[in-house]
Amino acid sequence: MSTVIIDYESGNLHSAEKAFQRMASEAGAGSVTVTSDPEIVRGADRIVLPGDGAFPACRAQLFDHRGLFEAMEEVVITRGKPFLGICIGMQMLATRGLEYEETPGFDWVPGTVTRITPADPALKVPHMGWNDLVIDRPHPVFDGIETGQHAYFVHSYHMQVDASDHLLAHVEYGGPVTAMVGRDNIVGMQFHPEKSQATGLRMIGNFLRWTP
Repeated sequence: MSTVIIDYESGNLHSAEKAFQRMASEAGAGSVTVTSDPEIVRGADRIVLPGDGAFPACRAQLFDHRGLFEAMEEVVITRGKPFLGICIGMQMLATRGLEYEETPGFDWVPGTVTRITPADPALKVPHMGWNDLVIDRPHPVFDGIETGQHAYFVHSYHMQVDASDHLLAHVEYGGPVTAMVGRDNIVGMQFHPEKSQATGLRMIGNFLRWTP
């Protein structure tokens, strides 16, 4: 059993790597490897795509690594292996993003990534810090997690899904802000599970045990 964290030079992967290695050890879920090698990606049993920064820059950086997206697509879409997108790695699942310019996403979870617009002008953007999750739909990644447990966010944009059954969880920040999306073998988290203490570690462990 192998989990691959995709390295396309978008952010510091050290904390994510350590969190996944810790939970893989506890779950008996095999190895965790950080790589940008498409051949190693093709051999993965699970894929994690992190991302920090802006949607257009992250997408360009990913596609600059020749063959990396195609390897991910083969594993996730063709072979149906579990996939977890984190932060911009979740946003890129959408059909398109509207940060700075319209940018195509993977269209794996149809929707549009738009700027957060809180109804309360006192609420600042970016949405930064801890917020309480509201679970909209059950999912194996929520095993042992309840509405009201908190996660750590740093973002100015969020995904608005086309199909309501793809929305797994949201938070309130002057209106609903998408926190988690998913369908079939794919799940995405807008927050950083590796920085979300016990709640985030529990979700990482649940993902590593998940057999869609």
